[in-house]
Amino acid sequence: MKKIPAIIAKELYTYFVSPVAYFVLIIFSSLSGFFFYAILLRAVVRQELSTAVMQVLFRNYLSVTLLFFTPAMTMRLFSEEKKTGTIELLMTSPVRDVEIVLGKYLASLILYLLMLALTLFFPLMIEPFGQPDYGQIISGYLGTILLGASFLSFGLMISSMCRNQIVSALTSFGVLLILWIVSSFSDRTDTTSQFLKYISPVTHLDDFSRGVLSIKDTVYYASFIAVSLFCTVKSVESAKWR
Repeated sequence: MKKIPAIIAKELYTYFVSPVAYFVLIIFSSLSGFFFYAILLRAVVRQELSTAVMQVLFRNYLSVTLLFFTPAMTMRLFSEEKKTGTIELLMTSPVRDVEIVLGKYLASLILYLLMLALTLFFPLMIEPFGQPDYGQIISGYLGTILLGASFLSFGLMISSMCRNQIVSALTSFGVLLILWIVSSFSDRTDTTSQFLKYISPVTHLDDFSRGVLSIKDTVYYASFIAVSLFCTVKSVESAKWR
C-alpha cells in the first residue's frame, strides 16, 4: 500500500492541471449557494427557519446535484488511460491493482471533500435567524459524504469498464438516476417497491439528514463502496487478459 499516496498525488495533479477540478468546484459551489439561498429565503418568509434548512439542502438538492458531478469526477480515471494507451504502462508497473484502484478512488474522494468544504459556512448564515442544531448538521454532512463516496465508487467501477469518458459518465449518471428515482417509492408498501427503495443510496440519507446516526445505513454505504471497489479491482485485473 506504499504506492497509494503517489497515485493519489498523481491523480490530484491531473485534476488540477485540467479544467475538471475548477469546473466542478466552481459550478458545485455556485449551485449549492443558489439552492441554499432559495431555501433560506423561503424559510424566512414563512418564519419556519430552523435546522430544517440544511436538512432540505442535504436531502432534496445536494443529493440530486451529486448525480451530475460524481460521474464527471470519475469518468476519466480509467477511461482516459485506456483511450491514450497509458493503461498498459500502469498495468505493467510494479503497483498492485488494488493500490491503483484505491489511489484513484481516494483522489476523487479528496476532491469531493473539498467541494463539500466550500459549503461549511452555510450553517453560520442561519445563526442570525435562530440557533441551528449542529449535531443534526454534522450528521447531515456525514450522510452526504457517505452518499458521495458511494456514487464515486460506482462511477469508478463504470470507468474501469469503458474506453470512452462520455460513455462512462452517461452510464454512471443513468444508473444513479434510476437509483435516485426508486428512492421515491417510500409511500408504497409492496415488497418490490420496498426492496427497490432499500437498494437506493439516496434513501439511506434520510436518517442522517434528520440527525439520526444509523448503523444500518452506515453499513449499507460501507458495503456499497466495498462491493463497487471490489468489482473495479476485478475489472482492472480482467483487462490484463484481453
